Amino acid sequence: MVRITYARFDPKSLSSEQRFERTRKLWLHLALMADGDLEQTERWLDQVDRRMGVFDAQFSKADFLARLAREGMIEKERGGSMKLAPGGEQAIRRDALTRLFSALKPGTRGSEGSHRSKTIGQGHERTSETRPYVFGDDPGSIDYRTSMQNAMRRGGLDVEFSERDVEVFETEATTSCASVILIDVSHSMTLYGEDRITPAKQVALALVELIRTRYPKDDLAVVLFGDEATEVPLHRIPYVSNGPYHTNTRAGLRVAAQLLARKKHPNKQILMITDGKPSALTEADGRLYKNPFGLDDRVVVATLDEAARLRRDGVVVTTFMLTNDPTLVDFIETFTRTNHGRAYYASPERLGNFVLVDYIRNRRGRV
Repeated sequence: MVRITYARFDPKSLSSEQRFERTRKLWLHLALMADGDLEQTERWLDQVDRRMGVFDAQFSKADFLARLAREGMIEKERGGSMKLAPGGEQAIRRDALTRLFSALKPGTRGSEGSHRSKTIGQGHERTSETRPYVFGDDPGSIDYRTSMQNAMRRGGLDVEFSERDVEVFETEATTSCASVILIDVSHSMTLYGEDRITPAKQVALALVELIRTRYPKDDLAVVLFGDEATEVPLHRIPYVSNGPYHTNTRAGLRVAAQLLARKKHPNKQILMITDGKPSALTEADGRLYKNPFGLDDRVVVATLDEAARLRRDGVVVTTFMLTNDPTLVDFIETFTRTNHGRAYYASPERLGNFVLVDYIRNRRGRV
């Protein structure tokens, strides 16, 4: 039988540096939830302090905020209020990546600096699989252990190597990737008290930091789609919020396709994060056609046409659904078949795990 004992956390048991670091992580997450509004962040921090006793005479809120300023994470605006400094924006990205990576199993984190392509060849990364040696293979890729076992199975203790005993490790060709993250910013992303927009932003921030630090040859863009779709500069991701919008999925896909068309990368993909069925469509004259009730055939057909066009252009769409609503699931299944893409149901708290693992694997399937 497993017994669980609960004890009240005592901040005074930590060193001043440990207390600062824990409070800094809390503050970073609250700042992301508040869309970069530091006044709201401070109000929420005060609420946590009243319940949990974050600050005291030895570690005051004033000291904490003063250190954030010294470390270049916050700065004063002209009116005297505080805003995120570039250092704070970078800290939010790093925190997002750390949070998501720490939740992954070691075997799913991938290696640094490259993506796997669909084909096996003379690449930069060795796999665990082997195959028989053929003339021209690199001697450095020989799997000596397996080769010895082959020889012993064939000849027993009288080991005599033959060319047919030798096996070599497979290697995977490496390539770069251009990606667009599509984030649904419709009203339902904070519906019924469930915050879905913060996990979506956290994923985008984590991928920005991942690419900058580990996959520098990759390219990433972020597109928001509600009533319309627009690209958001990467440094503005912490300030993104959802609004009273419908879900114009086709507009998001079109903007993403335009961005990817400019890229020369051999691999191109769209990562779409959504919690609602498509409910709006931009007409040829620029007017917005909307129908939030059920699945409108007019909207669905136009969106599926866009999925098919992306397939013809070699762009894979991976959809991460933040709800298992049957209407959305039915549409996404049809959408995925049309695009030859992939789809996952991911709860908000596990969204980052799904996206990061999928991104790092980057279509490991082999031909």
